[in-house]
Amino acid sequence: MEIKLLTEHYDKKEFRFIEGYKKLGGYETLKKAFSLKPEEIINEVKASGLRGRGGAGFPTGVKWSFLPQNGEKRYLLCNADEGEPGTFKDRLMMERAPHQLIEGMIISAYAINSPKSYIYVRGEYNYPIKVLEKALQEAYDAGYLGKNILGSGFDHDMDIYRGAGAYICGEETGMISSLEGKKGQPKLKPPFPAIKGYLGQPTIVNNVETLAAVKYIIRDGAEAYRKYGTEKSAGTKLFSVSGNVNKPGTYEVPLGYPLMDLINNECGGMKNGAKLKAVIPGGSSAPILTAEEVQKTTMDYECLAQMGSMLGSGAVIVMDDSNCMVDMLKVTLHFYHHESCGQCTPCREGTGWIHKIVSSIVNGEGRLQDIDLLEKIAQQMMGRTICALSDAAAMPTLGFITKFKDEFEFFVREGRSKVKEVRAHA
Repeated sequence: MEIKLLTEHYDKKEFRFIEGYKKLGGYETLKKAFSLKPEEIINEVKASGLRGRGGAGFPTGVKWSFLPQNGEKRYLLCNADEGEPGTFKDRLMMERAPHQLIEGMIISAYAINSPKSYIYVRGEYNYPIKVLEKALQEAYDAGYLGKNILGSGFDHDMDIYRGAGAYICGEETGMISSLEGKKGQPKLKPPFPAIKGYLGQPTIVNNVETLAAVKYIIRDGAEAYRKYGTEKSAGTKLFSVSGNVNKPGTYEVPLGYPLMDLINNECGGMKNGAKLKAVIPGGSSAPILTAEEVQKTTMDYECLAQMGSMLGSGAVIVMDDSNCMVDMLKVTLHFYHHESCGQCTPCREGTGWIHKIVSSIVNGEGRLQDIDLLEKIAQQMMGRTICALSDAAAMPTLGFITKFKDEFEFFVREGRSKVKEVRAHA
C-alpha cells in the first residue's frame, strides 16, 4: 500500500510556499536539529538505514562520516540532475515541496558543518528551477538561510546551478566538474568527493529524495523511519512508473513492496487489460525482468540484486506484449551512445558499436552472428571505464538479448519484428 511520508502534502498547493509549508509543520524540524549536536544527527541518519535514493544506494550516514575532521571548508551538493530515462520523482518533489528539500539540506549541512550548498538541477527543468528560486528567496527572507540561522550560530548559503542537459553530469564527479566550470566529465576515484571534491575541498553529494528524507528521520527518529521497509532497505521510496499501465505516475511505498502490487494496486493494472511482458525496475540502465521474474520481485536493494537487476533511481518502466524488445533496445542504446562523454574508449567506441549493430538488425540488415557479437562487446564494456555509463549501456544489452533472444533471432531471419508479426495475425 502507498505510504505518504514525504508526499503527505503534495496535493496541497500551499505546501510549495513558505507560509503554507510552515502551517503544515515546515521548518519545525530545523529548530529541533539545532538543539542537537552535528554528530547526533549523523548517528541518527546512520541508525535510520537511509540509503542514497539517486541510484547507488550507499548508506547516507556512513557517507557523511567519511568527511575528514581537519577543519577544511566542506560543501554539500544536491544532485537534482535526474537524467536517467524513466525517472521523474525528483522533479515532482521540487515542484510540489521545494521547502521540504531546502529544510532537509540545511539540516544535512548543519550535520556536516558545511557553510555552502548547491542544488545542481537538470537544464531542461525550467519550471522546477523557478519554483526553487522563489522558495530559496522565501527561505532567506524568513531567516532560514544566511547568517546565524534561528540564532543557532550556524551560517549557511544555498544556490541553484543549472546544468546544460548532459546525462553524464548526474554522476557525482562529472557534476562536480561541471559545477567548477569545466567539461562535465567524471573523475577517477579515489580520491572520493568526501575527501577531495568541489574546488578540491571535502564534498558530500546526495540526491533530492535522500536529502528530503533527512527531515523526517530527524523529526520522527530513526526507529520510526525503520518501521517502513526491510532491515537492509529501510524507509519509503518514491517510484516513477511509466509505460503500459492505467495510472502512470509517482508513488511512495515502503521498500520491500511487491512489484506486482505496485503495478496492480497503485497503477491500476495493465492498460487495456494487456498481458505483462517485462519490467525495467530501476531506470533504463537496470537489467530487464521478465513477467515471470516480476511475480517474485520485491522493490528493495537486496531482492533486485538477487534477481540480477537493481533498484537504481526507482524508475519502473512497464512493457506489455505489444512492445518489441529489439526496438526497445535500439532506443535505449541510441540514448547512451548520444550521452557518452567520450573520455573512455570502451564507452566511446562500445556504445556506438552496439547501437550500430542493433540499428542494422532493425533495418533488416542483421546477421545471426551479430547477436553473439553484441553480447561479446557488452561484456568487454563492463567495469572498464571511469564511470558507469558504459555499464549502463552494456547491462540492458545483455539483459534484453539473454531473456528475449528469440525476438532478435526472428528479426534477423525475417527482417521484421516478431511482435508485430504475431499481432498482425492475432
